[in-house]
Amino acid sequence: MTDRTVLELDAVIEQTLRDSELVHEHPAPGRWLIDLPGTKKLKTVCGLIVGEHALRVEAFVCRQPDENREQLWTFLLQHNARMYGVAYSIDSVGDVYLTGRLPHAAVTPEEIDRILGAVLSYADDHFNAMLEIGFGTSIRREWEWRVKRGESLRNLEAFAAFADPARRPDADATRRPDAGPTRRPPPQQA
Repeated sequence: MTDRTVLELDAVIEQTLRDSELVHEHPAPGRWLIDLPGTKKLKTVCGLIVGEHALRVEAFVCRQPDENREQLWTFLLQHNARMYGVAYSIDSVGDVYLTGRLPHAAVTPEEIDRILGAVLSYADDHFNAMLEIGFGTSIRREWEWRVKRGESLRNLEAFAAFADPARRPDADATRRPDAGPTRRPPPQQA
């Protein structure tokens, strides 16, 4: 790889990020950090690294699960088969990432936009399901602790049907009449 290749690819990436108005950093030639704003996962930081033959794409999704590792890995592998440009992977400690590679010839504004959109979609769309699988006990414990102390549940509302005993499907016999639906919607297909 030549310095010229890095400069050419950096120019394409920079223009694309500027046109997309994405917050980003350029700490060194061939290295980019982009903030992708989400709704479930509020921000995903995506790294673009110019390598010798390809542009590497890396984004941290969540830390290693506390529980149900095999169930989470199965969930991620099943999604990998339907994903574009990136796939779920884990590092040596079990943290979950999205990773991929684009050949230098494929680094165009349209493809960068497409791959960043894929990273954002996969990190954001599946985030709550990953947390329920890998951190369900902790989420329920936190919910109960906050309810007991009258603390705000605002940032846990996405897990209400999962964490609130009155809303769980197994609570039908003891549920309050005004508690809303008892069944979670089926998981979304990608």
